[in-house]
Amino acid sequence: MTDVMKGVRILEVAEHTFVPAASAILADWGADVIKIEHHERGDAMRGLGSTGVMDLSGDVHVINEHSNRGKRSLGLNLQSEEGLEVLYKLAESCDVFLTNKLPEVLKKLKIDVEDLRKHNPKIIYARGTAFGPRGPDADKGGYDMTSFWCRSGCADAVTPPGMGFILPQPSPAYGDSTGGMTIAGGIAGALFKRERTGEPSVVDVSLLNVGTWAMGSAIALSMQNGEPWGLMQLAKQSEAKSKDGKKRGNPLTGMYETSDQRFISVVMLQGFHYWPEFCKYIEREELIDDERFNTADNLGANAQAAKDIIAEVIKTKTLAEWTEQFQGMKGQWAPIQNTVEVAQDKQVRGNGYIVESRTADGHDYELVASPVQFDVQTTETHRAPDFNEHGDEILQEAGFDMEKIIELKIAGAVT
Repeated sequence: MTDVMKGVRILEVAEHTFVPAASAILADWGADVIKIEHHERGDAMRGLGSTGVMDLSGDVHVINEHSNRGKRSLGLNLQSEEGLEVLYKLAESCDVFLTNKLPEVLKKLKIDVEDLRKHNPKIIYARGTAFGPRGPDADKGGYDMTSFWCRSGCADAVTPPGMGFILPQPSPAYGDSTGGMTIAGGIAGALFKRERTGEPSVVDVSLLNVGTWAMGSAIALSMQNGEPWGLMQLAKQSEAKSKDGKKRGNPLTGMYETSDQRFISVVMLQGFHYWPEFCKYIEREELIDDERFNTADNLGANAQAAKDIIAEVIKTKTLAEWTEQFQGMKGQWAPIQNTVEVAQDKQVRGNGYIVESRTADGHDYELVASPVQFDVQTTETHRAPDFNEHGDEILQEAGFDMEKIIELKIAGAVT
């Protein structure tokens, strides 16, 4: 069974990707997610027309689908007294309230922790922020590019020295999606605690903290030795010498270029252990007994010579040819694929990491599945809702009859 969150009800007041991605995952896991959207424009993500150089004006807004899959939508005016009362009424039957509104907005709208707990003392309150709930920047907003990627050290660490500019995130909503998974895990933990103790939690996840966690090993090393981690540091490491003063290396770690200007990543940290097998797979078995490489010490001492030979060999075939030839090799390696190739990858497909869906008007599309499977089953997904698609349905479930719903619509409280 993949619906491990069946019976859990989540009330979301959030936009864009960071926090909505969390409830999208929980919806994939079976939770009932009620997405509260601005009563006139809906989630700001719906109006996003492009990201970087890619047009989003096609039949399916796939980024919106990515972060809002499987939810139900209600357009609600939270600045009206009637709309706020509707939210409070919905909160009474929900297990989790989820938001990414800034602290001052939460207070202004009267949807802070204390406000919701007046109506449901047991509700778990989860909030995603740019910089965390404390400290000098607690009230500041941000995106994953600023908070997760740049401020956490990620951007600096991957940018080659002297490049003249900083490398951006490798994908739209890169940090947002990672952060959403973190929030989903935090909510799952809080639900478990409440079941065991009866006590609800306030769950906080910030993009800055997700970024620093992703960089945690490097930051720990920097705190230990006082030097920033980055490509320059890696270059220094490659020049490091062993205790006997001789340079040591591992030719089975690194990126090797193919004949079609693509690359293969080799990460065989136990280099000499894998050396004989690797030589067989590149059809250079004579290198196994070559005096330069026939012991661990010799291979380490002559790593650059081995690298030069490997580079020359890898340059003789295309990425596709090496990918086929390396099948079955025990040593760790990977083709460096682009996003189109990832979507076609047999391992990705074989594990159900791509799932199908269809919009309300019949347009088929595919998304990456949320990254947890239960009982070796593909985690299926459902389409994102149209704006206010479930408005009347949600209100009726909360106890409002059609006469009252019409009154709320006339008052401008609901869409």
